[in-house]
Amino acid sequence: MWLRSLFILFLLVLLAGCEKPKLPSPFHASDISVMFTEADFRLTDHNGKTRTLADFRGKVVAVFFGYTHCPDVCPTTLGDLARAMHLLGKDADRVQVLFITVDPERDTPEMLVQYAPAFYPSFLGLYGDAQATAQAAKAFYVAYDKRPTASGYNVDHSVGTFLVDPAGKVRLRAPHAQSADRFADDIRKLLGGA
Repeated sequence: MWLRSLFILFLLVLLAGCEKPKLPSPFHASDISVMFTEADFRLTDHNGKTRTLADFRGKVVAVFFGYTHCPDVCPTTLGDLARAMHLLGKDADRVQVLFITVDPERDTPEMLVQYAPAFYPSFLGLYGDAQATAQAAKAFYVAYDKRPTASGYNVDHSVGTFLVDPAGKVRLRAPHAQSADRFADDIRKLLGGA
């Protein structure tokens, strides 16, 4: 009896090996779709309008958490996303970049209205109170921590840009310093239904 069970197990292992091989991901960014069943937020944009991720259905959404006083990562990432928008040409109308502040204490609506669109006119800066900010960050597995400095404070935060497909599903996480070309390529694939 055990020999028969062993033979059946052996056959199942052989059949499992006959599966169609999985190709590498077509994306440059990491596919993180299995981590997210549902991610959302309820924040206010720099124009004073309450926003959720559902407001942008039908577009690819790039979500980046940061803060306006960030000396390097935030402006570099937003600059790369702006260059990607230029590379996308007319497809840029089907993309929304959201800059979510992790420093609502300093990042006022007046500051965000100047900051986010300075990189590209359609970019939106989003903010909330401490609780709404924490909830949004938790939904995207983003960590942040206020660190005192001699001149005030900095905010250490997770880096990376989340790309959400037109159906509203979080699909990709681009690492810090992903090139504009790669952003544009991944966004085109998401727009095309990949």
